[in-house]
Amino acid sequence: MGATGATGRLIVSTAIAKGYEVAALVRSKAKAADLAGAELIEGDARDPAALTRAIAGCDAVISSLGTAMSPFREVTLLSTATRALVDVMEQQNSRRLVCITGLGAGDSRGHGGFFFDRLFLPLMLRKVYEDKNRQEDAIRASTLDWTIVRPTVLNDKPARGGIKALTDLSGVHGGTIARADVAEFVVQQLATDTWLRKVPLITW
Repeated sequence: MGATGATGRLIVSTAIAKGYEVAALVRSKAKAADLAGAELIEGDARDPAALTRAIAGCDAVISSLGTAMSPFREVTLLSTATRALVDVMEQQNSRRLVCITGLGAGDSRGHGGFFFDRLFLPLMLRKVYEDKNRQEDAIRASTLDWTIVRPTVLNDKPARGGIKALTDLSGVHGGTIARADVAEFVVQQLATDTWLRKVPLITW
C-alpha cells in the first residue's frame, strides 16, 4: 500500500532487488506502470474487496500510505484504510504488517525540534497527524504481528546507512533520513522480529 509515493516506490524496488515477489495496490495501473517487477492490483485502499485481492497469497504487508498536508480539512484516509486492512489481514490470517507513520505521531510528538513541533506540525500537519494517531491505534489494537516505523523528516539524498532505530526518545529533537534508507529498514523487517510489536523511530 502506498507503492506510488516517493518512499513507496523505493520500497518496491528494494524488495524486488532482495528477491521478494511484490504485489502493489494502486489507484491506477497506468500511473504505476513504471513499478517494474511488481504485480499491480487496481483498487481503493479503503475497499475491503480490493485489499482482499491485493493480499491474496502474500506473507506480509507494507503500508507507506501518505496524504497531502491539510491545514483545515479533516483527514481520514490513513485510519480508514488501515482499519480495513487490519480487518482483511485478520480474516485472511495474513500476520505480518509493517507500517510507516512519522515523527510526531503518538509519543514521538514533541521530539521534532522547535520549528517542526511549534510551527509546521500544528499549522500544516495537525489534521494529518491526528489521523496518523488513529492509524497507529488501529494497528496496536489488532492481533497482527506489527511494526510501526516512524521516520524523522524525509529527504531524497542517497542512502548512507548507519540508521539509528530508537524507542527511547529522550534527547531526540528532530532529525532527517533518506527515503532510500527508510525503504531498506522497512524491507529488512520482513525477515526479522527485532521490532515486533514495537514502534521504532528511525533517523541518521
